[in-house]
Amino acid sequence: MLMQKKLRPMKMLVVLFLLLVLSNAVELNVKENEGECEYKPTLDPRPHSVSILEFGAVGDGKTLNTIAFQNAIFYLKSFADKGGAQLYVPPGKWLTGSFNLTSHLTVFLASGAVILGSQDSSNWGIIEPLPSYGRGLELPGARYQSLINGYMLRDVVITGDNGTIDGQGSVWWYWISSHSLNYSRPHLVEFIASKDIVVSNLTFLNAPAYHIHPVYCSNVQVLNISVFAPPESPLTVGIVPDSSDKICIENCNITTGYDAIALKSGWDEYGIAYGRPSTSIHIKQVYLQASFGSALAFGSEMSGGISDVLVEHLHLHDSLTGIEFRTSRGRGGYIKEIILSDIEMENVHTAFGATGQSGSHPDDKFDPDALPVLSQITLRNVAGRNITLAGSFIGIQESPFTSICLSNVSLSVSSGSATSWVCSYVLGFSEFVFPEPCPDLETSFSNSSLACFSLLNSNGHAAAL
Repeated sequence: MLMQKKLRPMKMLVVLFLLLVLSNAVELNVKENEGECEYKPTLDPRPHSVSILEFGAVGDGKTLNTIAFQNAIFYLKSFADKGGAQLYVPPGKWLTGSFNLTSHLTVFLASGAVILGSQDSSNWGIIEPLPSYGRGLELPGARYQSLINGYMLRDVVITGDNGTIDGQGSVWWYWISSHSLNYSRPHLVEFIASKDIVVSNLTFLNAPAYHIHPVYCSNVQVLNISVFAPPESPLTVGIVPDSSDKICIENCNITTGYDAIALKSGWDEYGIAYGRPSTSIHIKQVYLQASFGSALAFGSEMSGGISDVLVEHLHLHDSLTGIEFRTSRGRGGYIKEIILSDIEMENVHTAFGATGQSGSHPDDKFDPDALPVLSQITLRNVAGRNITLAGSFIGIQESPFTSICLSNVSLSVSSGSATSWVCSYVLGFSEFVFPEPCPDLETSFSNSSLACFSLLNSNGHAAAL
């Protein structure tokens, strides 16, 4: 008995020491991620500049300018080893089909400049599906090329004085809804296997599918942009970092028909084989609305893995779901080491969601035993008003969601709701959470909450305790 009394202070000291270490570890993990948004490109003027007018373009909203854009960029490619060049787009409405960018290029849209996507599908190129998606995302086989494209480029800037890129996507929304397409829909801006990309100070409207899609990219900055697609636009998404790393999304206002921001990394066996995760992502100071999806979504195509994500100062409103983690049997991969902090939400049906039964499969070749891992998710400092359901966490029996951490969460759930939380096959820890979460998320500190936090290993990356 005397020995037990002597051991109790020692146990308390150990617990206090671990708390101190863990608090420092969380702080270090945040600082590690902060660099993605702390770095701000200078956007130095290019030594060479031409106007799209010099290549015969007509800004009347009716004349097709695809050849003018293609010729201008072909000409500017010759300056790549001379400090790069700028393509200036003056005020006007510049109708165009698909065109490709080149390295060491700035595309600058003046105030009042609008690049319009053609509503004739023959003006959009046809390309192969992405290898991490196999047979194609919406339809098997080829896909339409995006309006503005970059492939294996470096040092590209798309910016302006709040000019606009409008995909005029309504015709594409009709075609996909009426099953009239032979190929998957195009996106508005897509970079593939590119590096050092900046998209800033512009408005993006009415994409056929995604508005901005960096895939297999590194060091991408999306700053000070607005994105809009109406609620009736089917499966339109704002920004989609996909199998990419070192991503910063900051000071953006996004409203879409489906997801505002969605993080992805490939689909089932194709994403597993390609094996490129989405990692080192920082999302900061964004305002998001998703009419029929999630303001911020992870997955459901996440087979290459998603990790090391910091989201802070998030404002969500008038959305079906605030933050959602989506996966399914056959996905494999993981979603882990995610910190979401300082979140405000209003008029959201489901504040937090995590599901292991989301999405379809590309074909019958997927491995149903490829079980995804969802772990080390921290949600802290959250305030919500007019919420219908606080949270729905539906894991997978053979691979439960673990280390789901809720701290300092206050949600005003609308009266008349039968329940505030729905949980199965999930384990986590909570403190200062209202309304009181389900028992699976109320594990006490002494049992398992240590697994909710991260430490830095010798390489500087987050590692599970």
